[in-house]
Amino acid sequence: MSAKGLPEGASDPFHTFGRGISKFIVRPAFRVRVHGAERVPASGPVVFMANHSSMAEPALLFGMFSRRTAFLVKAELFKGFVGWFFPKLGQIPVKRGAVDRKPLMAAVKVLEDGGAVGIFPEGTRGLGDAENFERGVAFLVRAGNATVVPVATRGTYKPAGAKRRWRPRVDILVGEPFTPAIGKGRTGLEEGTERLRIALADLVKALDEWRLEHGLQDTRQNVK
Repeated sequence: MSAKGLPEGASDPFHTFGRGISKFIVRPAFRVRVHGAERVPASGPVVFMANHSSMAEPALLFGMFSRRTAFLVKAELFKGFVGWFFPKLGQIPVKRGAVDRKPLMAAVKVLEDGGAVGIFPEGTRGLGDAENFERGVAFLVRAGNATVVPVATRGTYKPAGAKRRWRPRVDILVGEPFTPAIGKGRTGLEEGTERLRIALADLVKALDEWRLEHGLQDTRQNVK
């Protein structure tokens, strides 16, 4: 019996415990400011699509949303104890660069149950500018008839060789929810993916501009 709104094998107590770790252990390591949290829909199928610069974003976002959320996480992390623990949290393993419908269908089932799914459609960590997108997010939106909530995070990126600052300032901006029409077939997915990419890229740019205006952004995307 799966927990309502979570993938098969997930546990309500474990999910709640994991969110507690995110809120009370991970988040205090940063000076986090969340903008627009009230925009998150209270019910219905939702896909949170977020940019990705470091391992901090998944850990922070897992406990940030007002709703329980199943995240698509790279399969390489599902080893040993973590490989047992992550599914209990409701995390879904996905192989990067591979055609694997199983994790996507598990996520679609969550959406069909009225739940929320989180995805980092860039596919890997980078500058977090949303320049490249995988098609999985468009597939989920189309198959799950879901509302999209873009989420931009800045302040977590640390260039190679740079020292991590003590409790860096991190800003998380939740964009306006929208329900894009994703056309049929491969062409529909490709066109929908580009529309979604632009939406997230625009949100990241807006957050960059806001941080620059407030003296929080430097050329390395680190914070003061």
